[in-house]
Amino acid sequence: MATSSAQTAFFRQTTVLSSNQHVSSLSIPQLIHRKTNHVSFATTTVKCTAVASPSFASAPVPFTSENRVFNFAAGPATLPEKVILQAQADLFDYKGCGMSIMEMSHRGKEFDGVIKKAESDLRKLLGISDDYAVMFLQGGATTQFAAVPLNVCNPEDTVDYIVTGSWGDKAYKEGQKYCKANLAWSGKSEKYTNIQSFDSIKQTPNAKYLHICANETIHGVEFKDYPTPADEDTILVADMSSNFCSKPVDVSKFGIIYAGAQKNVGPSGVTIVIARKDLLGASQPITPVMLDYKTQADSNSLYNTPPCFAIYICGLVFEDLLEQGGLVEIEKKNIEKAGILYDAIDNSGGFYVCPVEKSVRSLMNVPFTLSKPELEKTFIEEASKEGMVQLKGHRSVGGMRASIYNAMPLAGVQKLVGFMNNFQKTYA
Repeated sequence: MATSSAQTAFFRQTTVLSSNQHVSSLSIPQLIHRKTNHVSFATTTVKCTAVASPSFASAPVPFTSENRVFNFAAGPATLPEKVILQAQADLFDYKGCGMSIMEMSHRGKEFDGVIKKAESDLRKLLGISDDYAVMFLQGGATTQFAAVPLNVCNPEDTVDYIVTGSWGDKAYKEGQKYCKANLAWSGKSEKYTNIQSFDSIKQTPNAKYLHICANETIHGVEFKDYPTPADEDTILVADMSSNFCSKPVDVSKFGIIYAGAQKNVGPSGVTIVIARKDLLGASQPITPVMLDYKTQADSNSLYNTPPCFAIYICGLVFEDLLEQGGLVEIEKKNIEKAGILYDAIDNSGGFYVCPVEKSVRSLMNVPFTLSKPELEKTFIEEASKEGMVQLKGHRSVGGMRASIYNAMPLAGVQKLVGFMNNFQKTYA
């Protein structure tokens, strides 16, 4: 189909904006007005003639920040508005290179700069030393349930798992396929509402590693302190998917940290693995090449085409976290948000209940139930009408769950608490 003059004008104007004007100078995103046939970019307006082409029939509707909901989803989760706007500006023409960030080769200099800066900024955020490799991989954290034992164990090696929720349990069951996985402790009998004292957990002598899930997304249980393996040669391994970059972490205490990005630092599609370099190169012979840490580290995460756009978004998020003052400041904000929400639950006189023991309540995922379960559907529906979505609890546990990751603004939590108070007054 031939390109009309109106289409040409639109695309040219878009290119000019994305290559010459930084998104931070815009008060709202570019607006496309279908009814008036005007295309506005900041202070510049281009009048276009009507176009009959069906390819323009679904042009975006006018958008402002006020149109956005407060998204309490557990993942994929809310992203910083600043990051989304920057990605929008880069989407059509990345920094004047004439192509989208999604179109460029992962071998090209543009993306090479993207992935190197993302890694550098992540190292700054977490204080990751050169003793560790940082890899941007695919397959989600679930793939790492197999990759970890395949990379650091022989089939006859014993490893310990502390299981504090559904994801820790899945990791334990997957680990059984590739090593002798031992269930050191499980909170299942208490419905995953607590974490037993480390001193009372019997660990296996000479275990290859001790595995934990740092924050259980479904049950809302979070390690406030991390266990020290009983044996000095035992590696501490952590799935940090849902609290990654939410607070400072002493990486040197861990052999391996892995995290799906779609909670706190990016969209779905990329999994970040931080592994001590001396652990690389001893994978089991059956290890698929894509799961071999040494292969991935030696190729700087570019053994095959990586999830380029997801890595790019992670890089923008890392940059934003640094600009906010780093993870010490981020943790302060997360403590404030969680405190407001937990106080509302605890001070409701039993109308709302959080089943998790207070000392291990997650700062990221807040599960709660209503004293009248028959009201849960109404709660979710009315909250949605007020612009608060994805509050339904995981299908395996029911109830409600508010995920309040880094990018959830304080205003979102305040609005939810206000809604909860009004809902209680109406239905108590």
